[in-house]
Amino acid sequence: MRDVAARAGVSAKTVSRVFNQDPHVSEATRQRVSAALDELNYVPNAIPTTLRNGRAPVIGVAVPDIVDPFFAQLARAAELHAARRGMSVIIASLGSAEREPEVVQAMLRQALTGLIIAPVGDDHGYLRAWVDRIPVVFADRPPVGLTADLFVADDRRGAHLATTHLADHGHTRIAFLGDTLTLPTTLDRLAGYRSAVGDAGLTLDERLIVLGATDRAGAAAAVAALDRLDDRPTALFCTNARAAVGLVPALRSRSMAVTTFGDFPLADLLQPSLTVIDQHPHRMGELAAQRISDRLHQPRGRWPRRTVVPVELVERESCRVTTTPDGPPDRR
Repeated sequence: MRDVAARAGVSAKTVSRVFNQDPHVSEATRQRVSAALDELNYVPNAIPTTLRNGRAPVIGVAVPDIVDPFFAQLARAAELHAARRGMSVIIASLGSAEREPEVVQAMLRQALTGLIIAPVGDDHGYLRAWVDRIPVVFADRPPVGLTADLFVADDRRGAHLATTHLADHGHTRIAFLGDTLTLPTTLDRLAGYRSAVGDAGLTLDERLIVLGATDRAGAAAAVAALDRLDDRPTALFCTNARAAVGLVPALRSRSMAVTTFGDFPLADLLQPSLTVIDQHPHRMGELAAQRISDRLHQPRGRWPRRTVVPVELVERESCRVTTTPDGPPDRR
């Protein structure tokens, strides 16, 4: 802070007032100090400030979209963990990769004492100035260009389980429906799908791998593309809950067996109820928040940087459709 004060030609107290958005600082002084803060890449140590002000520690939780069932449950688990320990939580949706740094840095300026982030971008160098000051934990997706704690689901094993389950029900034409291969989670699930197809002794048909299912329209388009094949699939593995939700209307008139990666509310009440790979988002959120607590209380403690959270196949009805694409559903 002294360096910033010297660069801006003001006192350290004035720097503190600018950083804490004191309205009594003149605009000229605010601009001069803000420029010095940016030039020196100044990052305050939020923990002493928090304790000095008597303010409860605050954890930031940044996820791609809080509406997404998986990320909503992850954020909720982190929030409950924080509440039990007298901490507050700020939750934000990141939206696009381009918007991520802006959203996260705006959160960090609220004097966070820890950050949990499920990123959408592919460069997290903007967090380098922060990781030595506060605990930063990545969830679901790994950091790029940065070393930080990470909790991820066992994506490859989950995809292998879901695909193998369909093969065990007699399906030989199993489609893969995903969002985008720019996401490491989708890449890993595709690898698990490919491995399962080979392990089941089936022929891998690249035409059965369809992407772009990021919403209802994308899911409908993906299913329509599969319908146009001469040898249509009788089963489908969907790579995420959001795509599965969009998939429901498209499959209403089709007798196709389905498994999906990620459970979501009402998945067990659909007709047929969906067989899912449960990623245990509550567990992941709890573990990520616990790591924040651990690092706050034991700054010199040692924990594994990467933790893989086990997944589980939850069998319901949708994997048991064993008809041809043009025939009626047949449960067995």
